[in-house]
Order: sequence, then structure tokens, then C-alpha cells
Amino acid sequence: MSDLLRAPAEIKYAEELEWLESVDDGPKPFSWRLSPKMVRLFILGSERSDGLDREISQKWYGDRSFVERSIVTLASDRGLLLIGDPGTGKSWLAELLSAAICRNSTLVVQGTAGTTEDHIKYSWNVSMVIAKGQSRESMIPSPIMTAMESGAIGRFEELTRSTSDVQDALISILSEKYISVPELDSDSIVFAKPGFSVIATANSRDRGVNDLSSALKRRFNFVRIPVVTNKKSEVEIVRFRTEELLRRHQIDLEVPPTLLDVLLQSFADLRASAAAAGSDDEKLESALSTAEQIGVLEDAVLHSNFFGERALTARTLASSLVGSLARREPEDLAILNKYLHGVVEPRSKEEGGSWPEFLEGGRDAIATLS
Repeated sequence: MSDLLRAPAEIKYAEELEWLESVDDGPKPFSWRLSPKMVRLFILGSERSDGLDREISQKWYGDRSFVERSIVTLASDRGLLLIGDPGTGKSWLAELLSAAICRNSTLVVQGTAGTTEDHIKYSWNVSMVIAKGQSRESMIPSPIMTAMESGAIGRFEELTRSTSDVQDALISILSEKYISVPELDSDSIVFAKPGFSVIATANSRDRGVNDLSSALKRRFNFVRIPVVTNKKSEVEIVRFRTEELLRRHQIDLEVPPTLLDVLLQSFADLRASAAAAGSDDEKLESALSTAEQIGVLEDAVLHSNFFGERALTARTLASSLVGSLARREPEDLAILNKYLHGVVEPRSKEEGGSWPEFLEGGRDAIATLS
């Protein structure tokens, strides 16, 4: 695993999954590797009341009911659609569910304007077709078809980014549970095995790009993942992901709790400002999600490790925040400058602590980008 840039969940947590399977005596739907209760425990972590001989770490932070509804959906014959703002952990939850249920989270189709029916059905190895003709051996199955044949979970990322033709093709797969291959004279139908299902994700900000048809919506159970606004939960998520980063890069650097508070408060302030804004021009282009918050902290940690004094400072944190959130010029820079002068400056005078240095770092970063 050490030679992988990013190991999928089933590899990253392989030992944990093996142990859970060895002690799991609960009923398992279809060909699931873990029972529904163990899938939930793998994702949300163990508690003392679970009576396990070892602790299972929490990997996804959110309402327990979202995870339970997702698991129940996958145990039925319906697809699962995780929908929410960018950075709410939809893809990570989909990956964890797939890893726990079938030990393969890599059967993924990425929805884009260029995604075609071939990406969710099959295509052909042209050289083999020329040499031997069209056959099962010369067919290249899509990740969705591979999931059907193996009774696994297929994932479809950013479903609303794909065109209506692709979405219509998915309707047939979810309804009939087979794919017809008319080019073949025999063995021309690929049937889904028990355990097959589809987890799709959709960005709620993409509404209107390629809206889902009512027919496709009926094939999915919707689970809406909200933006994390609870400070305690957000702290846990940010700390969890940052510790993963430090371990991956073998960085020995401490993130002071005071600076974590500054980061959380800054995002809370900017979200409140965006909510009160009268138009999109008065809002940052950023969704100000927890994922973007993690990105700001990761940027600051890496900069401190490589170019700083191997200690995270408020100045570096402010510079990373401005650099990460200022995507439009001059609009975003103006919004951030207004925030620094209107909110951070008074707070630095009243509270002191890390805020004066944060203010100075933010001003310097805006001056550099202006």
C-alpha cells in the first residue's frame, strides 16, 4: 500500500475488513462480505456497546440515519443516489459502502459531458475484432457491466453531468438488470448477479445542467447529504483528514488547536456572509465546504513543512485561505478583503491571540494577488 498514491478503501482498511468479516455472524444480503450492521460499524466506527475486542475507527462523519438508509437501499433492488453540495463526503461514503459490501470500490464511471453509453455498457477491442470478429473475448465491459457480472457495486460519479442519452441507458440497467449485446449471435445478454447495485452521486449545485428524468429518479432512493455545520463534527473531520495527510507524507508537524479554531471560525464567518449576500457577485465562488476547509489546512501544513519553520503559523494559514478561496479576480479578493477589514480586524483587537497574525497574513496574501 505504501507505493500507492491513494489506496482505495478496501486496500487501506484491508486488515480491519478481514477482521470484521471473521467475527461477523449477522445475516448478509446476497453476496455481501459484511452484514448490514457490520457495514455501518465499519463506516461509523465502533462503540463500547458493540462488544468488540478491538476498536474500529470512524471513517465518515455525518448523521447515522444517512448511512443506515444507504445500506438498506443497497440491500433492496433500487439504486442509491447520494446528493449534496460539493465537499460533503458523498464520494467517500460511496467508496466506503462499496469497500465494505463487496471489497471493490474501483468500479467507477465518471459522469461528464463526454460520457457515452459505451462507458456504462461496453465497447470493443478493435484489433481483436479485426483478427477474430466480435465475441465476448473482444468485448471491453464497462465498470457497471463488470459490477453486474460479479454481483458487486458499480459507482457513477456526478450523474447529472452526463447527458440524457447516458441517463436513459442507465434506466434500462436499473430496471431490467441486464445489458443486451445485439452484436453477438449467442451469449448476447449479460445478466446482473445478486448483490449488484449502483451508487450514484450528484452535485446539488449542478441542478439544471442535465436534470434527471422522472423515470430515472424512480429507480433511485435519494439520500441528501447536508453541509456539515456542527462545529464538533467539523473539527473531527478536519483533524481526521489532516492526520491522514501527515502520516502519508511522514510529516512530524503539530496543528495547534488555536489555529484550527481560527480556520473553523473563518469558514463559519464566510458562510454567514454568503448566506446574507444579496447576489452571487457578493458571494465567494467557493462552496466553503468542509472538504475545502481541509484543503486550506493541508496547503498550509505542506507549505510550513517544506518552506517554513516546520511549525504551522497563523500567517501561513491566512495565506493558504486566501490562495485557495480567491478563484475570481477581482470579485473574490474584494470579498475576502472586506471580511478581513470588517470582521477579522475588530476581532484581532478584541481577542488577540492568533488573530492579529492571521489578519496580517491575509492582507499580505491579498496584496500579492491584487
